[in-house]
Amino acid sequence: MDTIVETAPDTAADDTAAGARDPWLPDLLLRTERDVLIPLLRRTPEGAFGLRTACPGWTARDVLAHCAAALVRIVEGRLEEGVFLPAANAADVAERADWPVGRIVDELERGFSEAGPVIAAGDGRLDAVALGEWIHAGDVREAFGEPGAYAGNSLALALPLLQVTSRKRETPRLIADIDGHTGALELGNEVDGRPPARFSGDAATLIRLYSGRPLVATRYELAGATEGELLIYR
Repeated sequence: MDTIVETAPDTAADDTAAGARDPWLPDLLLRTERDVLIPLLRRTPEGAFGLRTACPGWTARDVLAHCAAALVRIVEGRLEEGVFLPAANAADVAERADWPVGRIVDELERGFSEAGPVIAAGDGRLDAVALGEWIHAGDVREAFGEPGAYAGNSLALALPLLQVTSRKRETPRLIADIDGHTGALELGNEVDGRPPARFSGDAATLIRLYSGRPLVATRYELAGATEGELLIYR
């Protein structure tokens, strides 16, 4: 097992709420998700990997191939210009089209295990990739019919990372009153002359809202902003 330096959970939450970056939060999120997702993938029948996901045109297998490729690129420092644009993502998926599913899962497990320290050592621009990996894991769980696709134990780590990412992606200020969450969650940036938007609903729906995932069968209230203004991935 690799040696990881972590920020104490209470300190990490306080720092993130204050707007400071916790460089080890992406690593903790990735490793926590690894320990949940990889066993699920290992026991899932191969036919399920052909199921369609919320990502247009991509099956569960495609999403996992993209995730594995993105993380291993970070691990290996192969981050040339345009590396995470749609054309490059599609090329990474196509490169793995003939791989056995087990090889994709092996690569994904490596990425989950090794990318975090590289992200922590950087300037924060790759933090959103870690959050995106967790959201894509939710895409796969949803395709498989697993409960709590964008929830689970990792949600407590994803929410503060969503706060940081929403600020870096320059979404408008939003105050979220989340079911079962103590205190309001503040996201995005203040806009002169514009009061903060308000959200009321559960945390998984908030994740769906910011990541552009389907909102069918969800219940939430949003005032002062449009859904499109909140997107962190375009």
